[in-house]
Amino acid sequence: MATYGIGVDLGGTNYRAASIDKDGKLLDKIAGPTNSAAGREAILGAIVSAIVALRDRRDADELAGIGVALPGFIDMQKGLILASPNVPPFSGFHARDALRERLGAPVILENDANAAALGEKWMGAGRDVDDLLLLTLGTGIGGGIICDGRVLHGFMGMAAELGHVTVDPTGNPCACGNRGCLEKHASATAISAMARFLNLGENLTSQQVCELAAAGNQAARRVFELMGSALGIGLANYVQIFNFPLYLLSGGVLPAWEFFAPAMFRELNERSLTYRSTQTRVEKATLGSDAGLFGAACLPFQSQRASA
Repeated sequence: MATYGIGVDLGGTNYRAASIDKDGKLLDKIAGPTNSAAGREAILGAIVSAIVALRDRRDADELAGIGVALPGFIDMQKGLILASPNVPPFSGFHARDALRERLGAPVILENDANAAALGEKWMGAGRDVDDLLLLTLGTGIGGGIICDGRVLHGFMGMAAELGHVTVDPTGNPCACGNRGCLEKHASATAISAMARFLNLGENLTSQQVCELAAAGNQAARRVFELMGSALGIGLANYVQIFNFPLYLLSGGVLPAWEFFAPAMFRELNERSLTYRSTQTRVEKATLGSDAGLFGAACLPFQSQRASA
């Protein structure tokens, strides 16, 4: 009987792997550097070693399977990573089959933001709902959509590119080819750019801008008003489209909640009839950086239930 799953969260700088039981209890964790410069085989070897170490500490026969979360676009049917800008050696790589061959166990790939959304639904702030949307506010803005308890992928696995919804048609150009994307107006990178434009400093991080706002700096507070306004416009669109009960925010910008949330809720209330008329919730995610690990470990259990 399967009693635990192994989740891997592979990032551009570090990877983490954890064994988590079927009730959502974290049993063990291993972490290390991704070391993309060393190439694909080095990354693959490190991941395999971590998974084997976790499996060897428990009963291998009770392993439900392995979920791997990573940034990028994935062909879910083929187990092919189409593109992974943060982990370039894995672009164009049939990672699922390579891991299956080396581990002799079921492997499921998932986009990292999707996995984080699933983790929040399983053991985080979304445990009481079957439908939710997660926004990850970091260097960029990622997203995951959970519908009826499962990740919404779209026909090519590219659903939930929530950071590339237009919030200002004449706004800042984005690397995706659009302009005025939410990511260009409400991410940590956008906060730093606005701080530079308002002469707060050349290379301030979003955390440093938050510290200035906390100290009463009015220009820094204006940055977060602008950021919150853009975020509220984006959320109003999501609320109108999905009519989900819960919208979660996560990522490194969350410590500035008190500075951006008022403008965010003001825009949301003005722009969304659904939000004004229902008990729709917009809240902080609760699992932090572990959300992707929980979501990845949940994937094998979901797969088993679907095939039962």
